[in-house]
Amino acid sequence: MKKIKYLVITLVAMALMPSCSNKTEQEEATRHDSINTELNDSLATALAEKDSLMALMNDINEGMNQLKELQDVVSMPGLSGETPDRKAQLRSDMELLQKAVAQRKKRLEDLEKRLAQSQNYNDEMRKTIETLKKQLANQQSTIDDLTQQLAEAHIVINTLNTRVDSLNTVNTEVRQEKAKAQEEAVRVTNEMNTCYYAIGNKKELKNNRIIETGFLKKTKIMEGDFEKSYFTKADKRTLSTLPLHSKKAKVLSKHPKDTYQLVDDGNVKTLRITDPSRFWELSNYLIVQID
Repeated sequence: MKKIKYLVITLVAMALMPSCSNKTEQEEATRHDSINTELNDSLATALAEKDSLMALMNDINEGMNQLKELQDVVSMPGLSGETPDRKAQLRSDMELLQKAVAQRKKRLEDLEKRLAQSQNYNDEMRKTIETLKKQLANQQSTIDDLTQQLAEAHIVINTLNTRVDSLNTVNTEVRQEKAKAQEEAVRVTNEMNTCYYAIGNKKELKNNRIIETGFLKKTKIMEGDFEKSYFTKADKRTLSTLPLHSKKAKVLSKHPKDTYQLVDDGNVKTLRITDPSRFWELSNYLIVQID
């Protein structure tokens, strides 16, 4: 009999082993697929970032070649005697170069920001970006020199409008940032001055899980566990009086007794807050029981 039991157990174990083994193999395969996906995504991102950097580097080098060609033209004698069409062409070429350098600066700034947040940002990329910054600075310096030489030859480059447009862009961005900061300040201030109040009889407050009470049991406020939808939202800065519409009223929440008054307004009570800053110091929730 014992041999038969042992044989049955052995057969069951052998039947289960392939299933467990298959499950383990599937989990391992899934894990490897996930790792490979992450590696592929990371590799694709790294290649894209490197391609962007290389493309920008090529553009900057091309800009240097264009500047050298323009330098050769400007350095030739008799520039001031060029025909109007030729001067117009030089003016157009110069303005295009200025615009191209400005665009490359912007591309380099955006790329640097993206790389700074990337895991692929290494020392080699940092050195490359710093080199490109210097090259763009040199190009801008060359443009300034050529602009001066062209001006001496009575070929005025439209740099003033460019600077005005740039200044307007900066001013617009500053105004937008200032507006956002003001909106955020208003939002935070309003949030800090937000308060809530609930007025009800004992049954209403209990049914909305605001208070807990019972036979021979002291009324207790259920801190943080009450039904918030029963409360009315208000502003501490403007909430100075609160009509209670009841002959009897009692403040249950934690507010210093010398910061408010329950006054008679005809046949009903009104809550009057006499010291708002101290009144809301301990709690932003006001609970008043009426009967």
